[in-house]
Amino acid sequence: MRWKSWVPLSTVKASTTGNTGSMRYTRHRYPTEETALSHTGPQGHTNPQDQYERIGGRAGCSFTQTLIHLLKGNIGTGLLGLPLSVKYSGLVLGPISLVIMGIIAVHCMDLLVKCSHHLGAKKGKPFLTYGEAMEYSMENVSWMCKHSIYGRRFINLFLIITQLGFCCVYIVFLSENIKQVIEAVNGTTVNCQNNQTTLIVSSFDSRLYMLCFLPFIILLVFIRKLKHLAPWSLVANFAMCGSAVVIFWYSLTNIQYPISLPYAGKAADYPLFFGIAIFAFEGIGVVLPLENRMQRPQTFSKVLYLGMTLVTLLYLSLGTIGYLCFGDQIGPSITLNLPNCWLYHIVKLLYCFGIYITYALQFYVAAEILIPPVMAHIPQRWQFPADLTIRTSLVILTCALAVLIPELDLVIALVGSVSSSFLALILPPILQILTFHNEGLPAWVLLKNITISLIGIVGFSAGTYITMNEIVNRSCPRYSNSTIC
Repeated sequence: MRWKSWVPLSTVKASTTGNTGSMRYTRHRYPTEETALSHTGPQGHTNPQDQYERIGGRAGCSFTQTLIHLLKGNIGTGLLGLPLSVKYSGLVLGPISLVIMGIIAVHCMDLLVKCSHHLGAKKGKPFLTYGEAMEYSMENVSWMCKHSIYGRRFINLFLIITQLGFCCVYIVFLSENIKQVIEAVNGTTVNCQNNQTTLIVSSFDSRLYMLCFLPFIILLVFIRKLKHLAPWSLVANFAMCGSAVVIFWYSLTNIQYPISLPYAGKAADYPLFFGIAIFAFEGIGVVLPLENRMQRPQTFSKVLYLGMTLVTLLYLSLGTIGYLCFGDQIGPSITLNLPNCWLYHIVKLLYCFGIYITYALQFYVAAEILIPPVMAHIPQRWQFPADLTIRTSLVILTCALAVLIPELDLVIALVGSVSSSFLALILPPILQILTFHNEGLPAWVLLKNITISLIGIVGFSAGTYITMNEIVNRSCPRYSNSTIC
Protein backbone atom coordinates (compact mmCIF):
# COMPACT_ATOMS: atom_id res chain seq x y z
CA MET A 1 0.00 0.00 0.00
CA ARG A 2 1.57 3.05 -0.70
CA TRP A 3 1.67 6.70 -1.29
CA LYS A 4 4.13 6.16 -3.97
CA SER A 5 3.44 6.41 -7.59
CA TRP A 6 5.39 7.14 -10.66
CA VAL A 7 3.82 7.93 -13.95
CA PRO A 8 5.29 6.51 -17.16
CA LEU A 9 7.43 9.35 -18.37
CA SER A 10 7.78 7.81 -21.77
CA THR A 11 4.11 8.62 -21.92
CA VAL A 12 4.12 11.61 -19.65
CA LYS A 13 6.85 13.87 -18.50
CA ALA A 14 5.43 14.62 -15.10
CA SER A 15 6.25 16.84 -12.19
CA THR A 16 5.32 14.01 -9.87
CA THR A 17 4.58 14.33 -6.20
CA GLY A 18 4.34 10.66 -5.47
CA ASN A 19 1.05 8.83 -5.58
CA THR A 20 -0.97 11.79 -4.70
CA GLY A 21 0.90 14.70 -6.16
CA SER A 22 -0.08 16.95 -8.98
CA MET A 23 1.34 16.19 -12.38
CA ARG A 24 1.70 17.98 -15.66
CA TYR A 25 2.79 16.05 -18.65
CA THR A 26 3.89 16.16 -22.23
CA ARG A 27 3.11 13.38 -24.67
CA HIS A 28 6.02 11.24 -25.76
CA ARG A 29 6.34 8.43 -28.19
CA TYR A 30 6.08 5.28 -26.12
CA PRO A 31 3.34 4.62 -23.57
CA THR A 32 5.57 2.57 -21.31
CA GLU A 33 7.11 3.27 -17.94
CA GLU A 34 9.26 6.10 -16.66
CA THR A 35 11.85 7.93 -18.77
CA ALA A 36 15.13 9.24 -17.42
CA LEU A 37 17.72 11.68 -18.67
CA SER A 38 21.02 10.00 -19.23
CA HIS A 39 24.32 11.33 -20.53
CA THR A 40 24.37 13.27 -23.74
CA GLY A 41 28.00 12.59 -24.35
CA PRO A 42 30.22 9.50 -24.20
CA GLN A 43 31.77 8.59 -20.90
CA GLY A 44 32.70 5.53 -18.94
CA HIS A 45 30.79 3.98 -16.14
CA THR A 46 33.37 4.88 -13.53
CA ASN A 47 32.20 8.51 -13.30
CA PRO A 48 28.61 8.43 -14.54
CA GLN A 49 27.55 11.75 -13.06
CA ASP A 50 30.43 14.04 -13.92
CA GLN A 51 29.37 15.45 -17.32
CA TYR A 52 25.62 15.96 -17.26
CA GLU A 53 23.91 18.35 -19.61
CA ARG A 54 20.35 19.34 -18.82
CA ILE A 55 18.03 19.63 -21.78
CA GLY A 56 16.26 22.96 -21.56
CA GLY A 57 18.95 24.59 -19.44
CA ARG A 58 18.45 24.83 -15.68
CA ALA A 59 14.70 24.27 -15.70
CA GLY A 60 13.87 21.49 -13.31
CA CYS A 61 13.62 20.57 -9.65
CA SER A 62 15.98 21.84 -7.01
CA PHE A 63 17.77 19.61 -4.52
CA THR A 64 15.08 20.20 -1.89
CA GLN A 65 12.19 19.70 -4.31
CA THR A 66 13.66 16.44 -5.58
CA LEU A 67 14.19 15.25 -2.01
CA ILE A 68 10.53 15.99 -1.18
CA HIS A 69 9.36 14.14 -4.29
CA LEU A 70 11.56 11.16 -3.42
CA LEU A 71 10.13 11.03 0.10
CA LYS A 72 6.58 11.21 -1.23
CA GLY A 73 7.38 8.54 -3.79
CA ASN A 74 8.51 6.07 -1.13
CA ILE A 75 6.42 6.85 1.94
CA GLY A 76 2.87 5.63 1.69
CA THR A 77 0.43 2.96 2.65
CA GLY A 78 3.13 0.31 2.85
CA LEU A 79 4.27 2.21 5.93
CA LEU A 80 1.10 1.21 7.78
CA GLY A 81 1.82 -2.50 7.41
CA LEU A 82 5.37 -2.39 8.76
CA PRO A 83 4.44 -2.94 12.44
CA LEU A 84 2.95 -6.28 11.38
CA SER A 85 6.13 -7.11 9.47
CA VAL A 86 8.15 -6.46 12.64
CA LYS A 87 5.81 -8.84 14.48
CA TYR A 88 6.53 -11.53 11.88
CA SER A 89 10.30 -11.05 12.21
CA GLY A 90 10.72 -10.12 15.89
CA LEU A 91 11.46 -7.01 17.94
CA VAL A 92 15.23 -7.20 17.32
CA LEU A 93 15.53 -9.16 14.08
CA GLY A 94 12.80 -7.08 12.41
CA PRO A 95 14.45 -3.64 12.70
CA ILE A 96 17.84 -5.10 11.73
CA SER A 97 16.26 -6.72 8.67
CA LEU A 98 14.55 -3.45 7.72
CA VAL A 99 17.88 -1.61 7.80
CA ILE A 100 19.56 -4.28 5.66
CA MET A 101 16.69 -4.26 3.19
CA GLY A 102 16.83 -0.48 3.01
CA ILE A 103 20.56 -0.56 2.22
CA ILE A 104 20.06 -3.14 -0.52
CA ALA A 105 17.06 -1.29 -1.98
CA VAL A 106 18.85 2.06 -2.25
CA HIS A 107 21.90 0.34 -3.76
CA CYS A 108 19.69 -1.23 -6.43
CA MET A 109 18.16 2.19 -7.17
CA ASP A 110 21.66 3.57 -7.65
CA LEU A 111 22.53 0.68 -9.97
CA LEU A 112 19.51 1.44 -12.16
CA VAL A 113 20.46 5.11 -12.50
CA LYS A 114 24.09 4.32 -13.36
CA CYS A 115 23.12 1.71 -15.94
CA SER A 116 20.63 4.09 -17.51
CA HIS A 117 23.33 6.77 -17.78
CA HIS A 118 25.82 4.43 -19.39
CA LEU A 119 23.39 2.92 -21.89
CA GLY A 120 21.94 6.31 -22.75
CA ALA A 121 25.40 7.63 -23.57
CA LYS A 122 26.19 4.51 -25.61
CA LYS A 123 22.96 4.76 -27.61
CA GLY A 124 23.06 8.53 -27.92
CA LYS A 125 19.63 8.83 -26.32
CA PRO A 126 18.86 11.35 -23.60
CA PHE A 127 15.92 9.36 -22.26
CA LEU A 128 15.75 5.72 -21.28
CA THR A 129 12.98 3.83 -19.54
CA TYR A 130 13.51 0.92 -17.17
CA GLY A 131 12.39 -1.41 -19.96
CA GLU A 132 14.63 0.22 -22.55
CA ALA A 133 17.59 -0.07 -20.19
CA MET A 134 16.95 -3.80 -19.87
CA GLU A 135 16.53 -4.17 -23.64
CA TYR A 136 19.75 -2.32 -24.49
CA SER A 137 21.71 -4.14 -21.80
CA MET A 138 20.69 -7.48 -23.32
CA GLU A 139 22.04 -6.27 -26.66
CA ASN A 140 25.50 -6.32 -25.08
CA VAL A 141 25.34 -10.12 -24.82
CA SER A 142 25.65 -11.87 -28.19
CA TRP A 143 23.29 -14.76 -27.48
CA MET A 144 20.67 -12.40 -26.02
CA CYS A 145 20.84 -9.75 -28.72
CA LYS A 146 18.14 -11.19 -30.97
CA HIS A 147 15.73 -11.51 -28.07
CA SER A 148 16.46 -8.19 -26.36
CA ILE A 149 12.94 -6.87 -27.00
CA TYR A 150 11.68 -9.42 -24.48
CA GLY A 151 13.68 -7.64 -21.80
CA ARG A 152 11.53 -4.55 -22.23
CA ARG A 153 8.35 -6.61 -22.35
CA PHE A 154 9.35 -8.49 -19.22
CA ILE A 155 9.84 -5.22 -17.33
CA ASN A 156 6.51 -3.91 -18.62
CA LEU A 157 4.78 -7.09 -17.50
CA PHE A 158 6.01 -6.70 -13.93
CA LEU A 159 5.20 -3.00 -13.97
CA ILE A 160 1.61 -3.86 -14.87
CA ILE A 161 1.45 -6.59 -12.22
CA THR A 162 2.90 -4.23 -9.62
CA GLN A 163 0.58 -1.32 -10.36
CA LEU A 164 -2.57 -3.43 -10.53
CA GLY A 165 -1.39 -5.19 -7.38
CA PHE A 166 -1.19 -1.81 -5.65
CA CYS A 167 -4.77 -1.17 -6.77
CA CYS A 168 -5.90 -4.47 -5.23
CA VAL A 169 -4.24 -3.49 -1.96
CA TYR A 170 -6.03 -0.15 -2.00
CA ILE A 171 -9.45 -1.77 -2.44
CA VAL A 172 -8.83 -4.13 0.49
CA PHE A 173 -7.50 -1.25 2.59
CA LEU A 174 -10.59 0.85 1.86
CA SER A 175 -12.99 -1.95 2.68
CA GLU A 176 -11.31 -2.94 5.95
CA ASN A 177 -11.06 0.59 7.31
CA ILE A 178 -14.50 1.80 6.22
CA LYS A 179 -16.04 -1.40 7.57
CA GLN A 180 -14.41 -0.80 10.95
CA VAL A 181 -15.58 2.82 11.08
CA ILE A 182 -19.17 1.93 10.21
CA GLU A 183 -19.27 -0.91 12.74
CA ALA A 184 -17.96 1.26 15.56
CA VAL A 185 -19.64 4.57 14.83
CA ASN A 186 -22.93 3.77 16.61
CA GLY A 187 -21.23 2.53 19.75
CA THR A 188 -18.39 5.00 19.97
CA THR A 189 -17.97 7.55 22.71
CA VAL A 190 -16.85 11.09 21.98
CA ASN A 191 -14.29 10.72 24.77
CA CYS A 192 -11.01 9.81 23.08
CA GLN A 193 -9.11 9.89 26.36
CA ASN A 194 -10.90 6.95 27.94
CA ASN A 195 -11.71 5.24 24.64
CA GLN A 196 -15.04 3.94 25.93
CA THR A 197 -17.03 1.95 23.40
CA THR A 198 -20.48 0.77 24.43
CA LEU A 199 -21.18 -1.67 21.60
CA ILE A 200 -19.64 -2.71 18.29
CA VAL A 201 -22.39 -3.40 15.77
CA SER A 202 -21.48 -6.07 13.24
CA SER A 203 -21.70 -4.98 9.64
CA PHE A 204 -21.50 -6.58 6.21
CA ASP A 205 -18.63 -8.71 5.01
CA SER A 206 -15.71 -6.61 3.78
CA ARG A 207 -16.15 -8.03 0.27
CA LEU A 208 -19.55 -6.37 0.02
CA TYR A 209 -17.89 -3.05 0.79
CA MET A 210 -15.51 -3.69 -2.10
CA LEU A 211 -18.45 -4.13 -4.45
CA CYS A 212 -19.98 -0.92 -3.11
CA PHE A 213 -16.77 0.97 -3.90
CA LEU A 214 -16.59 -0.47 -7.42
CA PRO A 215 -18.79 2.06 -9.29
CA PHE A 216 -17.08 5.01 -7.57
CA ILE A 217 -13.63 3.70 -8.52
CA ILE A 218 -14.76 3.15 -12.11
CA LEU A 219 -15.96 6.74 -12.31
CA LEU A 220 -12.64 7.87 -10.86
CA VAL A 221 -10.52 6.13 -13.51
CA PHE A 222 -12.71 7.60 -16.25
CA ILE A 223 -10.76 10.80 -15.55
CA ARG A 224 -8.14 10.21 -18.22
CA LYS A 225 -6.07 13.35 -17.63
CA LEU A 226 -4.26 13.42 -14.34
CA LYS A 227 -4.08 17.21 -14.31
CA HIS A 228 -7.80 17.17 -13.53
CA LEU A 229 -6.99 15.17 -10.39
CA ALA A 230 -4.22 17.54 -9.29
CA PRO A 231 -6.26 19.61 -6.76
CA TRP A 232 -7.68 16.47 -5.17
CA SER A 233 -4.24 14.90 -5.12
CA LEU A 234 -2.85 17.86 -3.21
CA VAL A 235 -5.65 17.58 -0.64
CA ALA A 236 -5.04 13.84 -0.41
CA ASN A 237 -1.34 14.48 0.28
CA PHE A 238 -2.15 16.69 3.26
CA ALA A 239 -4.80 14.26 4.50
CA MET A 240 -2.45 11.28 4.47
CA CYS A 241 0.42 13.26 5.96
CA GLY A 242 -1.71 14.57 8.83
CA SER A 243 -3.13 11.10 9.47
CA ALA A 244 0.35 9.58 9.59
CA VAL A 245 1.46 12.15 12.18
CA VAL A 246 -1.52 11.35 14.43
CA ILE A 247 -0.90 7.60 14.08
CA PHE A 248 2.77 8.01 14.95
CA TRP A 249 2.00 10.17 17.98
CA TYR A 250 -0.61 7.79 19.34
CA SER A 251 1.70 4.80 18.96
CA LEU A 252 4.60 6.61 20.61
CA THR A 253 2.59 7.76 23.61
CA ASN A 254 0.84 4.44 24.23
CA ILE A 255 3.71 1.96 24.36
CA GLN A 256 2.91 -0.75 26.88
CA TYR A 257 5.32 -1.53 29.72
CA PRO A 258 6.85 -3.86 30.65
CA ILE A 259 7.82 -5.01 27.17
CA SER A 260 7.77 -8.77 26.76
CA LEU A 261 7.77 -9.28 23.00
CA PRO A 262 9.87 -11.94 21.19
CA TYR A 263 13.20 -10.76 19.85
CA ALA A 264 12.93 -13.02 16.79
CA GLY A 265 9.81 -14.27 15.05
CA LYS A 266 9.04 -17.71 13.69
CA ALA A 267 11.10 -18.81 10.71
CA ALA A 268 7.92 -19.73 8.83
CA ASP A 269 6.66 -16.13 9.18
CA TYR A 270 9.83 -14.45 7.93
CA PRO A 271 8.85 -14.69 4.23
CA LEU A 272 5.72 -12.71 5.11
CA PHE A 273 7.98 -10.05 6.62
CA PHE A 274 9.97 -10.00 3.39
CA GLY A 275 6.89 -9.50 1.23
CA ILE A 276 5.47 -6.66 3.33
CA ALA A 277 8.84 -4.92 3.72
CA ILE A 278 9.82 -5.06 0.05
CA PHE A 279 6.34 -3.80 -0.83
CA ALA A 280 7.09 -0.71 1.27
CA PHE A 281 10.62 -0.25 -0.14
CA GLU A 282 9.65 -0.73 -3.78
CA GLY A 283 10.10 2.88 -4.85
CA ILE A 284 12.54 2.20 -7.65
CA GLY A 285 10.03 3.44 -10.22
CA VAL A 286 10.35 7.06 -9.11
CA VAL A 287 14.13 7.18 -9.29
CA LEU A 288 14.74 7.76 -13.00
CA PRO A 289 11.99 10.37 -13.43
CA LEU A 290 13.26 12.40 -10.48
CA GLU A 291 16.86 12.27 -11.63
CA ASN A 292 15.77 13.42 -15.07
CA ARG A 293 14.06 16.53 -13.74
CA MET A 294 16.82 17.79 -11.47
CA GLN A 295 18.44 21.11 -12.19
CA ARG A 296 21.80 19.64 -11.12
CA PRO A 297 21.51 15.88 -11.69
CA GLN A 298 25.10 15.37 -10.61
CA THR A 299 23.82 15.82 -7.04
CA PHE A 300 21.14 13.15 -7.39
CA SER A 301 23.21 10.55 -5.54
CA LYS A 302 23.17 12.80 -2.48
CA VAL A 303 19.39 13.18 -2.78
CA LEU A 304 18.96 9.44 -3.17
CA TYR A 305 21.05 8.45 -0.18
CA LEU A 306 19.73 11.24 2.07
CA GLY A 307 16.12 10.62 1.10
CA MET A 308 16.29 6.84 1.47
CA THR A 309 18.08 7.20 4.81
CA LEU A 310 15.15 9.28 6.06
CA VAL A 311 12.67 6.76 4.59
CA THR A 312 14.45 3.86 6.27
CA LEU A 313 14.53 5.67 9.62
CA LEU A 314 10.80 6.40 9.36
CA TYR A 315 10.02 2.80 8.43
CA LEU A 316 12.21 1.57 11.24
CA SER A 317 10.68 3.88 13.87
CA LEU A 318 7.00 3.40 13.04
CA GLY A 319 7.40 -0.34 12.44
CA THR A 320 9.08 -0.79 15.83
CA ILE A 321 6.97 1.71 17.78
CA GLY A 322 3.74 0.36 16.30
CA TYR A 323 4.65 -3.18 17.34
CA LEU A 324 5.70 -1.99 20.81
CA CYS A 325 2.36 -0.20 21.20
CA PHE A 326 -0.02 -2.94 20.06
CA GLY A 327 2.12 -6.07 20.46
CA ASP A 328 0.67 -9.32 19.16
CA GLN A 329 -2.67 -7.58 18.56
CA ILE A 330 -1.23 -5.50 15.70
CA GLY A 331 -3.41 -5.62 12.59
CA PRO A 332 -2.56 -5.75 8.87
CA SER A 333 -2.72 -1.95 8.91
CA ILE A 334 -1.96 0.00 12.06
CA THR A 335 -5.05 2.12 11.39
CA LEU A 336 -7.17 -0.92 12.31
CA ASN A 337 -5.72 -0.80 15.85
CA LEU A 338 -6.61 2.83 16.52
CA PRO A 339 -9.22 3.54 19.23
CA ASN A 340 -12.89 3.71 18.33
CA CYS A 341 -13.46 7.40 18.89
CA TRP A 342 -14.27 10.32 16.61
CA LEU A 343 -10.68 11.57 16.26
CA TYR A 344 -9.29 8.29 14.99
CA HIS A 345 -12.32 7.65 12.80
CA ILE A 346 -11.47 10.92 11.08
CA VAL A 347 -7.86 9.74 10.72
CA LYS A 348 -9.01 6.54 9.03
CA LEU A 349 -11.42 8.37 6.74
CA LEU A 350 -8.78 10.90 5.71
CA TYR A 351 -6.33 8.14 4.90
CA CYS A 352 -9.02 6.32 2.95
CA PHE A 353 -9.67 9.45 0.91
CA GLY A 354 -5.99 9.66 0.07
CA ILE A 355 -5.92 6.01 -0.95
CA TYR A 356 -9.02 6.47 -3.11
CA ILE A 357 -7.35 9.27 -5.09
CA THR A 358 -4.09 7.32 -5.21
CA TYR A 359 -5.89 4.43 -6.92
CA ALA A 360 -6.34 6.55 -10.05
CA LEU A 361 -2.66 7.49 -10.14
CA GLN A 362 -1.43 3.93 -9.76
CA PHE A 363 -4.02 2.69 -12.25
CA TYR A 364 -2.85 5.25 -14.80
CA VAL A 365 0.53 3.56 -15.16
CA ALA A 366 -0.91 0.19 -16.11
CA ALA A 367 -3.56 1.80 -18.34
CA GLU A 368 -0.98 3.76 -20.31
CA ILE A 369 1.02 0.60 -20.97
CA LEU A 370 -1.97 -1.54 -21.96
CA ILE A 371 -4.47 0.76 -23.67
CA PRO A 372 -2.51 2.58 -26.45
CA PRO A 373 -1.48 -0.62 -28.30
CA VAL A 374 -5.13 -1.70 -28.30
CA MET A 375 -6.31 1.69 -29.54
CA ALA A 376 -3.95 1.44 -32.50
CA HIS A 377 -6.11 -1.39 -33.90
CA ILE A 378 -9.50 0.23 -33.28
CA PRO A 379 -11.25 2.72 -35.63
CA GLN A 380 -11.25 6.30 -34.44
CA ARG A 381 -14.99 6.50 -33.76
CA TRP A 382 -14.84 3.49 -31.42
CA GLN A 383 -11.72 4.49 -29.52
CA PHE A 384 -13.42 6.47 -26.74
CA PRO A 385 -15.95 3.76 -25.75
CA ALA A 386 -13.23 1.12 -26.13
CA ASP A 387 -10.96 3.10 -23.81
CA LEU A 388 -13.68 3.32 -21.14
CA THR A 389 -14.48 -0.38 -21.56
CA ILE A 390 -10.87 -1.40 -20.99
CA ARG A 391 -10.60 0.85 -17.96
CA THR A 392 -13.79 -0.60 -16.52
CA SER A 393 -12.56 -4.15 -17.14
CA LEU A 394 -9.25 -3.48 -15.40
CA VAL A 395 -10.98 -2.00 -12.36
CA ILE A 396 -13.32 -5.00 -12.20
CA LEU A 397 -10.26 -7.26 -12.42
CA THR A 398 -8.55 -5.57 -9.46
CA CYS A 399 -11.80 -5.69 -7.47
CA ALA A 400 -12.30 -9.39 -8.29
CA LEU A 401 -8.77 -10.21 -7.12
CA ALA A 402 -9.36 -8.23 -3.93
CA VAL A 403 -12.60 -10.14 -3.31
CA LEU A 404 -10.76 -13.43 -3.80
CA ILE A 405 -8.04 -12.39 -1.31
CA PRO A 406 -9.73 -10.05 1.19
CA GLU A 407 -6.82 -10.24 3.66
CA LEU A 408 -4.84 -7.00 3.66
CA ASP A 409 -1.58 -8.40 5.01
CA LEU A 410 -1.61 -11.31 2.54
CA VAL A 411 -2.35 -9.09 -0.46
CA ILE A 412 0.54 -6.80 0.48
CA ALA A 413 2.90 -9.73 1.05
CA LEU A 414 1.88 -11.38 -2.23
CA VAL A 415 2.34 -8.22 -4.34
CA GLY A 416 5.65 -7.53 -2.61
CA SER A 417 6.96 -11.08 -3.04
CA VAL A 418 5.85 -11.55 -6.64
CA SER A 419 6.47 -8.24 -8.38
CA SER A 420 8.27 -5.81 -6.08
CA SER A 421 11.08 -8.30 -5.46
CA PHE A 422 11.74 -8.52 -9.21
CA LEU A 423 11.75 -4.79 -9.91
CA ALA A 424 13.57 -3.70 -6.74
CA LEU A 425 16.01 -6.54 -5.98
CA ILE A 426 16.40 -9.20 -8.66
CA LEU A 427 16.64 -7.21 -11.89
CA PRO A 428 18.89 -4.17 -11.07
CA PRO A 429 21.99 -6.31 -10.28
CA ILE A 430 21.38 -8.38 -13.42
CA LEU A 431 21.00 -5.14 -15.36
CA GLN A 432 24.45 -3.99 -14.23
CA ILE A 433 26.05 -7.30 -15.18
CA LEU A 434 24.52 -7.14 -18.66
CA THR A 435 25.28 -3.44 -19.13
CA PHE A 436 29.00 -3.78 -18.39
CA HIS A 437 29.30 -7.30 -19.75
CA ASN A 438 32.05 -6.36 -22.22
CA GLU A 439 33.87 -3.90 -19.97
CA GLY A 440 35.20 -6.15 -17.26
CA LEU A 441 33.38 -5.99 -13.96
CA PRO A 442 35.53 -6.85 -10.92
CA ALA A 443 34.92 -10.28 -9.43
CA TRP A 444 33.65 -8.81 -6.16
CA VAL A 445 31.01 -6.80 -8.04
CA LEU A 446 29.81 -9.94 -9.81
CA LEU A 447 29.67 -11.79 -6.49
CA LYS A 448 27.80 -8.92 -4.83
CA ASN A 449 25.26 -8.67 -7.64
CA ILE A 450 24.67 -12.41 -7.75
CA THR A 451 24.18 -12.41 -3.96
CA ILE A 452 21.59 -9.61 -4.10
CA SER A 453 19.69 -11.28 -6.93
CA LEU A 454 19.74 -14.60 -5.07
CA ILE A 455 18.33 -12.89 -1.98
CA GLY A 456 15.55 -11.53 -4.15
CA ILE A 457 14.91 -14.90 -5.77
CA VAL A 458 14.80 -16.70 -2.42
CA GLY A 459 12.49 -13.99 -1.05
CA PHE A 460 10.30 -14.24 -4.13
CA SER A 461 10.06 -18.04 -3.95
CA ALA A 462 9.60 -18.38 -0.19
CA GLY A 463 7.38 -15.32 0.13
CA THR A 464 5.09 -16.40 -2.70
CA TYR A 465 4.83 -19.98 -1.43
CA ILE A 466 4.17 -19.07 2.20
CA THR A 467 1.72 -16.32 1.27
CA MET A 468 -0.24 -18.54 -1.12
CA ASN A 469 -0.32 -21.29 1.49
CA GLU A 470 -1.62 -18.83 4.09
CA ILE A 471 -4.24 -17.54 1.64
CA VAL A 472 -5.52 -21.10 1.17
CA ASN A 473 -5.56 -21.76 4.92
CA ARG A 474 -7.52 -18.60 5.70
CA SER A 475 -9.88 -19.07 2.76
CA CYS A 476 -10.93 -22.61 3.68
CA PRO A 477 -13.23 -21.64 6.58
CA ARG A 478 -14.70 -18.86 4.46
CA TYR A 479 -15.46 -20.75 1.27
CA SER A 480 -15.99 -24.32 2.41
CA ASN A 481 -16.18 -26.70 5.34
CA SER A 482 -12.95 -26.34 7.28
CA THR A 483 -12.70 -30.10 7.81
CA ILE A 484 -12.53 -30.60 4.06
CA CYS A 485 -9.62 -28.17 3.79
